Amino acid sequence: MARIPKTSATAAGAEPILHLAARAEDTVHELREKWARRRGHLPTIVPYAGYGAPGWARVLCRVLLTKPTAGTDPRYKKIRGWRSFTSVPVNDIVVTIGIGDVEQRVEADRGGVVDTVLEVDLAPGWHTITLGTDETDTVEASVFIVDPAVTVGIISDVDDTVMVTALPRPFLAAWNTFVLDEHARRPVPGMAVLYERLTRSHPGIPVFYLSTGAWNVAPTLTRFLSRNLYPTGPLLLTDWGPTHDRWFRSGRNHKVDTLKRLSREFPDVRWLLVGDDGQHDEEIYSQFADSHPHSVEAVAIRQLSNSEAVLAGGRSKSEAHSNESAPWVYAPDGAGLAELLSDSGVF
Repeated sequence: MARIPKTSATAAGAEPILHLAARAEDTVHELREKWARRRGHLPTIVPYAGYGAPGWARVLCRVLLTKPTAGTDPRYKKIRGWRSFTSVPVNDIVVTIGIGDVEQRVEADRGGVVDTVLEVDLAPGWHTITLGTDETDTVEASVFIVDPAVTVGIISDVDDTVMVTALPRPFLAAWNTFVLDEHARRPVPGMAVLYERLTRSHPGIPVFYLSTGAWNVAPTLTRFLSRNLYPTGPLLLTDWGPTHDRWFRSGRNHKVDTLKRLSREFPDVRWLLVGDDGQHDEEIYSQFADSHPHSVEAVAIRQLSNSEAVLAGGRSKSEAHSNESAPWVYAPDGAGLAELLSDSGVF
């Protein structure tokens, strides 16, 4: 049975001591917000897909100052990547969340992000909730409630696993993120078909897309996944820049912490972990499988081509895994992984 997540001390009202870099960033954001409001920019809620289980729901969204454009929905507007980083986050703004008969007011964090867990009893499946502020129109967001009877889930990396990005190379990372039109991004062959087969063989299976990417690119990634027929699922992203206690956020720690969180929230679910051999996915998944052997159904690693491996800065060094409780499969595309997972009895 899924457990209601505990609220963090910060979310409960404790004020963290901010790092020097975080205080500098807050000052810059304050100046940008004043300048943007003078230019007539208005707060806009960008909703993200949330998730939960009977008894609770995790709600995610972000509040940004944007130039008003009639009839434009920030989730679906076609933009180049860099534009998603120029909007100004609105911190300390209060967002009213409506789920069924439950209504709660939550304050956005320093980056304008609302990430909160509400106690609410919803039936398994997709639900529509409402989000609004005193300065914005109400928008709708989706929340997926995982059926307690479901015992298998998917946690998928994004970069070079479902979408070819060559992200670790600094120049190409900047090009893909800030310049390249989203419609020019290429899906990894066969991965959408693999996920579709998994969702058909395991009705109600939750699919989470775990990435070190920033929340700024969530609308772009959502449109990419939908256009390339990947199953709908929550994006679990992070934020760039300083935190309250360090200069830079750790993408690796974000993945590690998220895996641990999902294992706590859904202790009866065994996860199919999908990644690639160009970054740290193998190491992260191996450590998670060692420490949570009963939470891993299988690990599927997409092997990069030689050219992709060069652009990604090489391959991970080891394919030896001490954990024998779950199969590990390797293939260059979704079709190969599907065949091996089928042979392993995953579907």
